[in-house]
Amino acid sequence: MRARSAAGGTMTVMLRLSLPDRLRRKLGGYVGKVRRLSRSLRADAAHPDDRWAEQFLNPGERLVYRSMDPRDREHACRVTRHLLGDHPLASPELIAASLLHDCGKSVRPYHVAERVLVGLIPHRLSILLPPAGALGIRAAHPELGAELLAYAGARPRVAQLVARHHASVGDPEAALLHHYDELE
Repeated sequence: MRARSAAGGTMTVMLRLSLPDRLRRKLGGYVGKVRRLSRSLRADAAHPDDRWAEQFLNPGERLVYRSMDPRDREHACRVTRHLLGDHPLASPELIAASLLHDCGKSVRPYHVAERVLVGLIPHRLSILLPPAGALGIRAAHPELGAELLAYAGARPRVAQLVARHHASVGDPEAALLHHYDELE
């Protein structure tokens, strides 16, 4: 399915995939999670391209971005580069949201063991568990991130996309963000 972005470009959105395609996508997502998890064990091993990323953000968004853990910023840069590689005409708001989609996780630092354990639990399952500690942040990070962004003066659409990146029904750009987040 093709959808028009806010910038007027055309994006391919994956909806109603066949069972084999859904399984391949899910497997790719798990492979991406394992790679990300192995990179996330040490914050000093992360090398986000902050200078590149910050060119897409307004001043308030930059403040939120800088408050993120370097491992999450590195992940966000990979998500954004992958998205832009496939969708060079993506809207400026989608690009900013892809850089900020995990900013809600910055409200509480993660210890290494928590990062590993929380990273292994799918988001759909984490929202069913008691909202406490690292697991609670994992479950609520989209909404927490949207609140942080609104408070910091982010563009409303950026905050909206961050809030919807795990519940993207009816929003083609949020669905695209979710797809690339799962790949990286």
